Amino acid sequence: MKSSSLYLRVGLLVVAGVALAAGFLVFLAGGRGSGPATVFETYSRESVQGLDVGATVRYRGVPVGRVTEIGLASAEYRRPEGAPFTEAFQLVLVRFAVDEQRVGEVPSVDEAIRLGLRARITAQGITGVNYVELDFVNPDRFPPMLVPWQARYPVLPSIPSTVEQVRTAAETLVTRLSDLPLETIITNLVGVLENLNRETSASGNIAATLSETARTVAAIRAAVEGGNLQASLEEVRAAAAAARALIAGPEVSGTVASVSAAAADIRRTTARLPGTMENLERTLRSTRGVTAEVQSELAPILADLRATAANLRAATEQLRASPSQLIFGAPPAPDRRR
Repeated sequence: MKSSSLYLRVGLLVVAGVALAAGFLVFLAGGRGSGPATVFETYSRESVQGLDVGATVRYRGVPVGRVTEIGLASAEYRRPEGAPFTEAFQLVLVRFAVDEQRVGEVPSVDEAIRLGLRARITAQGITGVNYVELDFVNPDRFPPMLVPWQARYPVLPSIPSTVEQVRTAAETLVTRLSDLPLETIITNLVGVLENLNRETSASGNIAATLSETARTVAAIRAAVEGGNLQASLEEVRAAAAAARALIAGPEVSGTVASVSAAAADIRRTTARLPGTMENLERTLRSTRGVTAEVQSELAPILADLRATAANLRAATEQLRASPSQLIFGAPPAPDRRR
């Protein structure tokens, strides 16, 4: 009886262990049995220390999947014979499964990558445990990485973690500081301090300037205390009162009135100017018409005068050639002896 109960307990213990192992495997698979999962892979240039299989995949803090595989890209994708060992074969391969039901409706993978969907390794607090975080970033700042192989699963480009970015920025800063000529800068700074001390000494220009400023302030204070400044202010006030009285006087008032009247006359003249210009234009049109009529009437008279002048010229020539014709009326008989 005791042996049967012992066997029963051992059997129950084995069944419970198998069930726990199966549940743990399902948990590590990333799906938790809630729905279909899509496997992606990404590549990291930095160390994945603290990231283990089964780590959470989060989108802006919301769990959406689990890490299923971590390895080296050179072990998963063999380098062709004779091909150079480029940076791509130095990457770390991380594959993870994303629960489609937790993600919901999203664009295609290519469209999401074009919009800036990236993966990065993020630390969870100060425990040293890392997880994969998905988020949208500036795609121009973090362009996708090109690899010389055909990936087995859709690839989500990765970006450096926050720690890696800080470390890279610190290394860059240290490199730039090491390139600076610190000795030259310190020497120039010491020279500037020496010049400043020399200028502020008793024989320096700055000291002389400060002494002159102090004397000027003392002279101003003495003028104020002696009453000269007060007298000057009284003179300025008197001049201002005289200017106001002059402006309010009859001469300035009359001048202003004359200017106002002249401006009014100019405005009235300007108002009459369009009518005057219209009358002038009508007069010019009438003059132009009369001139055209006179020209049309003078044309035949001038033609007759030209004809008369031509006749007179011909008669004059004839009289000059034969003056007797005016008396006898006929030309002389020709000389037959010729």
